[in-house]
Amino acid sequence: MTTTTLETAQTQSANGSAAAEPLLSLRNLRTWFELRRWGFGRAGTVRAVDDVSFDLHAGEAIAIVGESGCGKSTLMKTILGLHRPTEGSVIFEGRDLSALDAKEMQWYRSQVGYVQQDPFGALPPFMDIRRILGEPLKIHGNMNESERRHRIREVMEEVRLTPVDDILPRFPHMLSGGQQQRVVIARAMLLHPRMIVADEPVSMLDMSVRVEVLRLLQGLQRTHNLAVVYITHDLSTVRYFSERIFVMYAGEIVEQSRMNDLLRNPLHPYTRALLAAIADPDPENAHVFRDVPPGEPPSLVNPPSGCRFHPRCTQFMENLCELETPLDFEPEPQHFSRCFLYQDAPAVS
Repeated sequence: MTTTTLETAQTQSANGSAAAEPLLSLRNLRTWFELRRWGFGRAGTVRAVDDVSFDLHAGEAIAIVGESGCGKSTLMKTILGLHRPTEGSVIFEGRDLSALDAKEMQWYRSQVGYVQQDPFGALPPFMDIRRILGEPLKIHGNMNESERRHRIREVMEEVRLTPVDDILPRFPHMLSGGQQQRVVIARAMLLHPRMIVADEPVSMLDMSVRVEVLRLLQGLQRTHNLAVVYITHDLSTVRYFSERIFVMYAGEIVEQSRMNDLLRNPLHPYTRALLAAIADPDPENAHVFRDVPPGEPPSLVNPPSGCRFHPRCTQFMENLCELETPLDFEPEPQHFSRCFLYQDAPAVS
């Protein structure tokens, strides 16, 4: 069994060469939170993100997929600099976020746009759209009033918030859900970011609007060569613009590959369960019960030993899965699965 480093393999997957310099690098990232009892010290540790590593290159879109409680939102907030990692590092353009001072963090946040899940909750209700979009330019930019007005109009037209003069004086509650999410996307694009972090950007929208918003994000990514981190629990939406997929379970990445490879041939039992849970629009299949794993996701305060999915896995191997932690095996080129079903394949440390 051969062993390489996961970071090298991921770099080769994204660029065909180990020489390309990533825009964002996560190295053995852990984000844990201590629980405390009233006056009685520690009550445990929540291992929300546990030893996650990957690279993201300029212009590349990746999806981080998993059910609620798997740690993907904590991972997102650590990437944004809202949580400090317990161990490991988040490196952007060669700079470790943990070493940045306040001024450098302001620079970092100008380089990373954030698209929130709930557009209405993300927009201050007491500000009109003109002020909402003007605030980031005042905080981060060196533009005069005329230049700010021009940039606001420019980005609103790009996200198709038109007619601009009609939208600018409105307050968030006066817009539809789709329009509110376009305002959030416009705000994320104002400062010409190099990377966008999108947290479930279509989960609060009507089905008829979701594809339109995803296509908008795809168009912005291609036009501006944006790197995109797309956080979602819904595998049915990742095909629209994600190039690589990372499946997360109980704080760990359990499978990763190119999008088409994973959708064609999911390897990890948990990934197969996620795909089985995708809604089927055919009414002829309404009576069909889906084959989903039993039980609930584990507590991240006291996760299972060995493979964290083994208590729910229908392919559980006794005296192995509950005792040993699997490596990232590579049964197919650039397709990694943290599962002992593939223990005869090359392993990545």
